[in-house]
Amino acid sequence: MKKIIISLLAIISLTTAKAQDENKVSATIGADIVSRYIWRGQDLGSASLQPTLGISYKGLSLSSWGSVGITDPADTKEVDLAVGYEYKGFSVGITDYWFSQGKYYQYAAHKTTHVFEATASYDFGILSAAWNTNFAGDDGLNGDGKRAYSSYFELSAPFSLGGLDWTGTVGMVPWETSFYDTSGFAVTHVSLRATKDIVIKDKYHLPVFAELATNPRSEKLFLIFGLSFSL
Repeated sequence: MKKIIISLLAIISLTTAKAQDENKVSATIGADIVSRYIWRGQDLGSASLQPTLGISYKGLSLSSWGSVGITDPADTKEVDLAVGYEYKGFSVGITDYWFSQGKYYQYAAHKTTHVFEATASYDFGILSAAWNTNFAGDDGLNGDGKRAYSSYFELSAPFSLGGLDWTGTVGMVPWETSFYDTSGFAVTHVSLRATKDIVIKDKYHLPVFAELATNPRSEKLFLIFGLSFSL
């Protein structure tokens, strides 16, 4: 009986600790360095530094992400702000993408360089699915010259092989839009990424990855290397 009581107390203690952790505000800072900036099959620049800053509480998250070219000053400069909520594998969010060709506080129609996107996704464990749709801002146009509500659907499957963590991804655009340069349904991103977490002095982690990616729509092929820092 004493062992059962001790076991029950241990379970209660772990459950309480987990609940307390979930109730804490969590903050992260980090940065990726990538050999090429490829996004949903689009080539947005050469070697880039991509910092991030985020805060989360009880499934609610606020984050900022940016990208700036390291080797070519003409590469895309970008700052994104996002708000999201996650519950048991299901998540929703809104992202404000901003590109530095325009003024940040310019939101007027047909003048802004902000793009606003809504996202819904679900992680099944062996497979995750995400749907993204632009609903405002500098969206693409369809063949009639009207807002396309440009959308992107993606499936990802993680697995382990040979001591590495792998992710296979397929992304597609469901209809015509100049935002993704498609004239109808098109597969725009197929990739296979391998990641290795390098542990330094049993304390610091340095994930590195290599990714082979292709855009069947544009018939482009990319091999990308990157590493991540986070605190």
